[in-house]
Amino acid sequence: MLLQDFSYRRITTAGGSISFAIGGSGPPLLLLHGYPQTHLAWHRVAPMLAREFTVVAPDLRGYGDSGGRDTTFEPASFSKRAMALDQVELMQACGFDHFAVVGHDRGGRVAYRLALDHPKRVNALVSLTVIPTLEVWARTSKPFAMGAWHWFFFAQPFDLPERLIGADPGYFFDWTLRRMAKYFDRLSPEAITAYRSAFLRPDVRRAIFADYRAGATVDEGHDREDRQAGRRLACPVFVTWEAGRYSSGDSPVDIWRSWADEVDGGPIDAGHLQAEEAPEDLLTAILPFLRLHGKKAPPPSPVSRIP
Repeated sequence: MLLQDFSYRRITTAGGSISFAIGGSGPPLLLLHGYPQTHLAWHRVAPMLAREFTVVAPDLRGYGDSGGRDTTFEPASFSKRAMALDQVELMQACGFDHFAVVGHDRGGRVAYRLALDHPKRVNALVSLTVIPTLEVWARTSKPFAMGAWHWFFFAQPFDLPERLIGADPGYFFDWTLRRMAKYFDRLSPEAITAYRSAFLRPDVRRAIFADYRAGATVDEGHDREDRQAGRRLACPVFVTWEAGRYSSGDSPVDIWRSWADEVDGGPIDAGHLQAEEAPEDLLTAILPFLRLHGKKAPPPSPVSRIP
């Protein structure tokens, strides 16, 4: 068992049933994983973080052992706004009114939407390898499209990706994970087995595709509404990215500064799966930020605009 000192629980939210691990003591810290992983993406950093924080690590709606109520898998049900509400209800059920959040990949998108929609709840935001969805689409280029082609493929209408990937999901998963990692040999075989087992389930794949369909539609729309209304993140932001990327043009710190007033960050020598490929380097980067900002209540901010 990769998270031996954590206990496992499940809660029912308005939008689904969320499975999560919880451990440690101290101020609350929410960890949100990415595609194609589960909460086990954090197994190398969560025990260290739990020495100073109460760590909550859920499977996102539709991923791993968490499920959504919408059995039609409409994109709106897997918007980052809807998935962020799961996390608000989860943290409330754990007794936490405000908390810090670390999000990677799809979880990073849930994390910043959570901070935008519920500013009184988020003390601090750490975004691993993520810039806002609106920025991703606006900055799409040939290199991005060649490297992240699944963004476009997964967003195709039902049931094209379901049918094509369903022909050999194991091969697709293995190929994908190897391509994501710069240091694949550092990944835990036990974690890979858990991710693969989840991805082989048709319901998990449908949720993943709905997540990406939302990214190309409603999520982009929510970001645009915020940008047009001048809404910004009230909390401090720390961002990491893969060393070697953004070698020209704006860095992720520059990009996030158009969304938040207080931004810091830097590159990590790893592929996309930083928490597993370079856990020590990641902790060295983010712990000072979390110690400074993650243990404080959020600054005064307007009430959430979400009913």
